[in-house]
Parts: sequence; structure tokens; C-alpha cells
Amino acid sequence: IALKESESDIRREMEHVEQENTEQQDLADQWKEFFYSDSLDNDTLMVRGKKRIDRRSSNTKGHDNVITNGSGIAVADGQCMMIVDQGKIVEVCAGEYTYDMSSEPSVFCGSLGEGIKATFQTIGKRFTFGGDTAKDQRVYYFNTKEITDNKFGTANPVWFRVVDKRINLDKDIEIRCNGIYSFRITDPLLFYTSLGGNVTDCYEKDQIAPQLKTEFVNALQPAFAALSELELRPAQIPAHTKELKDAMNRALKIEWTERRGIEVQAIALNPITLTEEDMKKILG
Repeated sequence: IALKESESDIRREMEHVEQENTEQQDLADQWKEFFYSDSLDNDTLMVRGKKRIDRRSSNTKGHDNVITNGSGIAVADGQCMMIVDQGKIVEVCAGEYTYDMSSEPSVFCGSLGEGIKATFQTIGKRFTFGGDTAKDQRVYYFNTKEITDNKFGTANPVWFRVVDKRINLDKDIEIRCNGIYSFRITDPLLFYTSLGGNVTDCYEKDQIAPQLKTEFVNALQPAFAALSELELRPAQIPAHTKELKDAMNRALKIEWTERRGIEVQAIALNPITLTEEDMKKILG
């Protein structure tokens, strides 16, 4: 009998401790936190925000996936913040932000442009849980700086039409080129829904770089076709990188801009190379 009573006392004590821990956890989740992200380098496109907890913090037991009403979220220059609540995008902001679950979504675009508001209306939705605490809230940060040093080259020659109406020149030639380009995340909502939705920690550039490089090279053909309408000679193409960038963004509009929320920012070309035969075609 004494043994059974002892086991019963131990069980009650364990249940009491478990209840206390649960109460402490729930109370801790009511403390206001501060979320932040370290500086994002050129190789990091997206990262999950960190909850700042130090030795002086009163909130050391709160869940990492619960954001308390009134918590501060720091958003540095060149970053965009997003809150994902139960898998749904509920906030997007490009400036310092205070979480307020009672208000309407705060879509502050900053340098991202007004187009992101339309995207939010399409794929984002603010909703409540009937007074219950949300079970999975996450803060994500996106690198909205120019992502540089993306090398490309044409393994196979690309067709280019050389036109000069003044001398009745109209020839199709093959050219090869290589260089580097930069891109930028212009719509983090599209980037998240298309690429980063399953990210638990961070999304690095090398995860998408091979795909982007292939698509970039494939888009050179329609972009060069647009440049040929300007009656440029192949040697003049490196001096018209702005026109080439615009033509590339038009060619990549569906795959990059509308699907992934990224755009080409700049292109630097090395000298264009032609075969001796094609050189003779141009020079006559």
C-alpha cells in the first residue's frame, strides 16, 4: 500500500511540474519579442528571422513559432520582411514593423514598388483563429539588394541578324558571348510561393543559380533578335547593355518576373566573337 501511495505521489508531482512548465510557456509567449536578421550577403536570398534572446531577457521559454502581439521586427535597408501564419502570407514590409494582429495587413513596399500590393491581394490573406493562438508563425527576411557576379556563357553559338538598310545588308550570323549579370528580388511574395515556401532556415543563391543561368542563356536568342532591329553590329552589343537588359527582362517576363518575382538588373558582356566566315559576310 505504501508503495502504491508513493507512486501516486510521484505521478501527481510530475503532472504538477508539467502543468507549471506549460503555464510558464504560455505566459512566455505573451512577452513582446524582437525579431531580426543578420546582414544578408550576396549568396543568401532568403532567411528565417531570429528571436532575440539574451541573458537579461524575460522571455526565454517562448515558442520560436509564436509572435506576440506588439512584438518589434527590425527590417534593415536592402531587406524585406514577411510573416507567414499557418502557411499563409499575412504581412509584408520593407521597413521597421510592429506586429499588430488586430489590424489590417501592413503592405509597406518601400523600394519594391507598388506592384507587390497586387500580388498580396492575389496570394496573401489576413485571417483570425477565433481567439485561439496561432500555432505556427514565422518571420522571413528577403535580400532585396542587387545580387551580383552571376556568370554566363553560350556553349553553342546564338543567331544574330545583322541589318544595315543603308547598304542593303541583311545577314544571319552566329555569335558567341560570355559575361556576368546581376538580378534582384522585386516581389518577395512570388519568390516565397514559387521557391522558398519549404525553407526552414535559409535559401542560398546556389540553389537556383544553375536554373537561372540556363534560362538566361536561352533568353539571349529573343533578346538579340530585339537588338538586331536597332541595326547594331555585333561589336556594338557590349555598348548597349541597357537595351540588352530591357530585352532580357521582356524575354524572361513569364519565368522570372511573373513566376519568381526576380528581374535582371545589369549585364556586362565581354567582346563578342564571330567566325571568320561570318566576319566576311558582314564586311563583304
